[in-house]
Amino acid sequence: MLTTLKTDYTDTCASDLAWALGREPLPALAVLDLELCGATLQLRLLGASHQVLLSEGDGYCSETVACIPGSRTPLPLGVSKQVGDWDYEFAARVELLSEAAFAGRAQELLALVADHPNGLAGTFPGSPYAFTALLAQHEGGGQVSWRTWHAYPQEGQLVVTRTRVATRVPAAV
Repeated sequence: MLTTLKTDYTDTCASDLAWALGREPLPALAVLDLELCGATLQLRLLGASHQVLLSEGDGYCSETVACIPGSRTPLPLGVSKQVGDWDYEFAARVELLSEAAFAGRAQELLALVADHPNGLAGTFPGSPYAFTALLAQHEGGGQVSWRTWHAYPQEGQLVVTRTRVATRVPAAV
């Protein structure tokens, strides 16, 4: 699903992004509700980037990657944590692209996500290549994953994240 977000472009550079686990749901400009692998997944576009809410049974996990005022947790390159009965893995990288390469990559990603049943993308006013996009999938074996893209055309930066959440296998006794 592709939508035009009716808000100001609030996180204006990749270095403004912060990462957080466990935040309460923030006001969303667009939402996509999914059922994957017996879990409920909600992809949320914020005025300041994205939030994903995952719940299954009594388990709950929320991931926020956004411009969060007062946040002390910058966007990490990688995180591996136990969240309830799940193993949570997060990775991020920043791609620096020329203007032409950025436009091509933006068009490719927006087309991929807009036509995917588990995809949500929103473009911001002012530039067709200022966008946030999310794409979720079931990977089998109790695993759910999502990828996100945060585009900063004025800097030629594309922030790419990948998250995998898997049911933890109990240790053998």
